[in-house]
Amino acid sequence: MARDPGRTLVAQNRRARHDYHIEDTFEAGLVLVGTEVKSLREGRASLVDGYAMVRDGEVWLYNVHIPEYTQGTWTNHEPRRPRKLLLHREQIRKLNAKTQESGLTVIPLRVYFKDGYAKVEIGVARGKRSYDKRQSIAAREAKRDADRAMARRGRDD
Repeated sequence: MARDPGRTLVAQNRRARHDYHIEDTFEAGLVLVGTEVKSLREGRASLVDGYAMVRDGEVWLYNVHIPEYTQGTWTNHEPRRPRKLLLHREQIRKLNAKTQESGLTVIPLRVYFKDGYAKVEIGVARGKRSYDKRQSIAAREAKRDADRAMARRGRDD
């Protein structure tokens, strides 16, 4: 029986959408040890340097930092150990085919609990150039200015 119905966000990679064009996303389960789950339930994780790779027909998540559990003893885990991702065989095939293309990588976007199970949202991403980043910043600021003008217009009536 699942514990918490719904989703509880643990960590989000905010720089991912700034640094990459996300082409496709997948939801994967995480294989964790007990102290990692407890540390995640405290809301402690960092996805900043994380990436995933397909190796021997399995998907592995690297460089995701889940700090040691504070009340853990000798059973504590290694913070940056590789973690296996649980995906369907067809999803693994798709990921493998996409990562064979040059310029594409798999990065973690979010870690969350869904119905009591730890999940990670991974995205197939292509790196942005610096001019792409400037364009996305300009578009975001233009949208923000337009929203402000609309709000101001609504208050003036």
